[in-house]
This record gives sequence, C-alpha cells and structure tokens, in this order.
Amino acid sequence: MSDSNPGILRRLWRFLGSLVRIARTLISTLLLLVFIAMLASLFGHDLKPLPEHALLRVAPTGTLVEQRSWSDPRELLGPGGGPAPETRVADLVEAIGAAATDARITGIALELDDLAGGGLDKLETVGLALLAFRTSGKPVIAVGDSYTQAQYYLASFADEIHLNPFGNVLLTGLGSYHLYFKEALDKLRINFHVFRVGTYKDAVEPFIGTGMSDASREHTSAWLAELWHAVATGLEGRRHLAAGAIDDYVNHPDAKLAAANGDGAQLALQSGLIDHISTRPEILTRLRALAGKGGDERDYGYVDLREYLAHLNLRKPADAGQPKIGVLVASGVMYDGDQQAGAIGGDSLARLIRQTREKAAIKALVVRIDSPGGSAFAADLIRQELLATRAAGIPVVVSMGTVAASGGYWIAAEADEIWAEPTTITGSIGVFGMVPTFEDSLAAIGIHNDGVGTSPLAGAMRLDRPMTEQAARLIQGSVDNIYQRFVGLVAAGRHMDVAAVDGIAQGRVWTGRQAQERGLVDHLGNLEAAVAAAAHRAGVENYQTVPIEPPLDFRERFIRQLMESGDLPEAGVAVPPTSLGARVGELLRLLVRSSASDWITASRQGVFLHCLECGTL
Repeated sequence: MSDSNPGILRRLWRFLGSLVRIARTLISTLLLLVFIAMLASLFGHDLKPLPEHALLRVAPTGTLVEQRSWSDPRELLGPGGGPAPETRVADLVEAIGAAATDARITGIALELDDLAGGGLDKLETVGLALLAFRTSGKPVIAVGDSYTQAQYYLASFADEIHLNPFGNVLLTGLGSYHLYFKEALDKLRINFHVFRVGTYKDAVEPFIGTGMSDASREHTSAWLAELWHAVATGLEGRRHLAAGAIDDYVNHPDAKLAAANGDGAQLALQSGLIDHISTRPEILTRLRALAGKGGDERDYGYVDLREYLAHLNLRKPADAGQPKIGVLVASGVMYDGDQQAGAIGGDSLARLIRQTREKAAIKALVVRIDSPGGSAFAADLIRQELLATRAAGIPVVVSMGTVAASGGYWIAAEADEIWAEPTTITGSIGVFGMVPTFEDSLAAIGIHNDGVGTSPLAGAMRLDRPMTEQAARLIQGSVDNIYQRFVGLVAAGRHMDVAAVDGIAQGRVWTGRQAQERGLVDHLGNLEAAVAAAAHRAGVENYQTVPIEPPLDFRERFIRQLMESGDLPEAGVAVPPTSLGARVGELLRLLVRSSASDWITASRQGVFLHCLECGTL
C-alpha cells in the first residue's frame, strides 16, 4: 500500500498541472481575442462607407506642425487627457487635394475655432491647397465664433467667411516683446558670463540687459515688417480690399469699434473682412444646403478629416516600383544625443540619415527644416551625415519651413539646393555660449568655496567659484572658432567669399526673400517645389515621395494609432507659447544639459547655434 502512494500522488500532480496549463492557455487565448476585438472596435468603426454627398469637414485643432511631437504614453491617462493637440499640415493638404476630384465631396466646411496657430508658411500651405480646391468649382465655407489673426488668415482663403453676431476679427499685427532678467539676476547675485560672436546675436540679451539693444531692435523691426507686409497684402488681395485697409483696421481699432457702436461683428462686416454675420442655426442651414442633413448625430452631412484620410489610405495603390524621393523632417530645437519627434537629436537624426543612405533605395533626399537651432555639436553631426549622403551620389535638397535659423541654417548650408518660403525666418549665423556662476549667491547665505589644484584650470570651471580671466579667454576662443567654422562652411556651401558671408552673418535674421537676395537661399517655394527639384537633380520624372522616419516598435505604433484615432479624451487646446519665457525655457534646458567640462572643450553642448527671436510667430 505504501509503495503505491507515491505513484498516485505523482499522477494527481501531473493531472492538476495539465489542468493549470490548459486553463492558462484558454485564458491567454481569451485575452488575446478580447484585445483583438478592442483593436477592431477602436480602429475599425470609423471605416464606414462614405456618403454619396457630403462636405469635407476641415477643423484643425491646436498647432499646425510639420511633424507631431512625441508624447510619453503615461500622459494619455493623465489629468489633461493627453498632450496638447497638433495637426499635421501634410494631412490637411492630402485630404483637401483628394477631395477636389472626389465626386462625393460637395465642398469644404472650414471650422477654425480650435486652431491655436502655426507658422505663416504653414497657414499659407494649407491656404494654397484650399485655393486649388476652389478651382474645382466646389465652395469653401469658413465658419467661426470669432477669429484670431491666425484663424482669420486661413479663413481668408475661403469663398465665404461667416462670423457669429457675438464674435469679432482680432487682427493685432506682429510683435516681438521679451522678458529681461538682468536686474533679477543681480538681486539673486547670479553672474552670467556671456560669450558670443555676432552683433545681432541677441539670444543672450535677456540675461545681460534690461531691454533690446539697438542692433536687436534694428534687425527685428526689419524682418517683422517684411512678414507683416506679406500678411497684410495677402489678406487685402484675397478679400479685394484697398491697399492699406488692413493697416487701417489694425492701427485704429478703438475709433472704428466706436463707429460701429461697439459691435465687433458689424465692424468686421463693414470693413470687408467677412461675408456674413450668421448665427449657428443660420450657418447650419447654409451647410445643409450644400450637403443635406447628417446621420449618426451629425448636424449636417460631412466627412471628418481623419475618416476621409483613412479611406484614402485604403485606396492607395501598392508600390509600383517607382523611384523614391525621401522626405525627412527636422523639426524642433537641437540637442545632443537621441531625441523623440518634436525635438532634434544630433545622434538620432544623424543615424537616421546614415541608415537612409545605406539601406533605403532613394534617388534623392529632401530635408524639411523647421528649427531655430540649438547645440552646435548636434548640428555638425547632422551636417556631416548630409555631406556623406551627397558624397554617395544622392542629391540633398533643403526645404525651409517656418524657421531654419542658426543651427537650422548650419545643417542647410552645404546642400545641393536650398528652398525657402518667402516668409521663412533664416540666417542668424552667429554663435554664443553662457556660463552662470553662483559664488556670490552662495556667499550671501554663508557658503564659500576654497581648495587647491595642480593648474589654474583645475577649479576654474566650477559653477560655485568665480570665472577666471584665463577660463573666459578659453571659452571666447572656442566660440570665435565655431563662428569661423560657421562662416567658412556657409562660404563653401554657397560659393561665396568668406568676407561677404561675414557681412550678412553676425547673427542677423533674414526672411526667405531677403535671404535669397543675399545668396543664402537658391529658390523661393514650398516643400512640393523642393521635392520636384530633388527629382530633377536625380534625373527622374515619375517618382514616389516617401517619408523618412525612424522605425517604430509595436508599442510605439499602437500608441500613435491610438492618439490618431480620435478616441482618446482631448486635452484643452493649448495656444503655442509666444512669450520669451517659453523660449528662454528652451535655452535654459540647453544650458542645464551642459556640464562644466563641456565648456572647456566647447566640443559638445557648451556652444550654441540658437535663434531665440525666431520663435516669435
């Protein structure tokens, strides 16, 4: 009896183990099926057949961008419901372009209340797509409760502009106003040691003065005036207004509003800025006249932009073996190391360019730059890879977006061709470095530093000790050297004399049109024109444009699809930061990432190619 017990127990344990394994398998299979069902529910419900007659609803939210910023997935479940909304310009252009020849689309409803802003070039790109759509004979109807300057600029491309009776059109002009911290730093006894080359390199001025320098005021006034002229004349042309009408509206708002009895909507109508003052029911009647009543709880017959793009993706033909022109977006401030979308990492972007050159079968590379610069070391890593791409026989064409200045111009200067929008902000060919020291702040609370070293430099770069004259000369020498490199590579890339480049450099900012006049840019045109130029250089006529992006793992693809599906709760629309405080925050993040030893070698993050002014629009 005792001999048989172990065998029975072993069989019992094996049987129980088998049951557990079967249960685990069943549970795993069930969870997988539930997960697949959730995915199908999440991403599949939008793909219903399109109606035979509908408006395309174009309602951009948040900021217009070239490339969506990466967000930590943990933010999706945070109290804000996720990151601030962004709308990709390429998505808008693709949908509007396809809708022009789609018989099911009867027009466009342009709803702009949730548009927070975007660079002038981005608004212009979407606007030109709307103008091209209008040539099909289908109307574009812009509606809004009120219009900010950015919203109205885009609305001006429509056939009709409707404004709520309680609304107004707020045009303010362009400005560049900043915070200056010198007195605050003095009170805190923080010593900012500034090293720069470039009379107009004013990114450091908030830390060394209480107001704009004469040089900063001079060049800022010049490029602001150029951009505002483009805005005003564009609005006047599209709205058939007399020359100077927009300036008159902006410069005398109090008198004009008083003449309209304080009614902002009537003022806009009298000034020719809008076509109709319409209540929401009246707007709904107009939209229903074009597309009928909507189903599925929609007030009128429309197709949402995301929904329409999903159908377009289903209809895209498979790769027919056409030659490929790669388009790589370099958007955001430049930092060392690896960075996610929304910022530029010297290592990560350089690696992507190298992998593209070695693995992707592209005939030419177009780099779309939308960056005020940042780390000099990061910029040069990217430049080196672009030069290697050219050396491999692949043409490199740069297309400048809203801003391609300082470090943004550093990576552009040696391309085969440079294209810019007329309103692009570029140039800012200058260099600076800043080192804060806190010895006086610490002394004020009774903390002192003392010690010995084997050389004068042993303790010279500590932030809790005064900066020595020798250390200051060392850093200034490094900054001078980087500036000479900058001017030299621009001269080589643009086939100009070094002295001529220095004359238009000095940190000065130019618009795209001004830069072309001075030889810093080859052509004025949008991204599409730059792609066509790259194809011409590669000797191809029929080609396919392909985005160059880092590969995503399953988790990243899932999060991106989740964010783009529209099923997540949206955060409140965030207006893009326009105060200097936000841009100073960018600069301080660059400074904080620098270590004391970097200032000695000036080979990594200690020297900056950054245009603080260029984020004004």
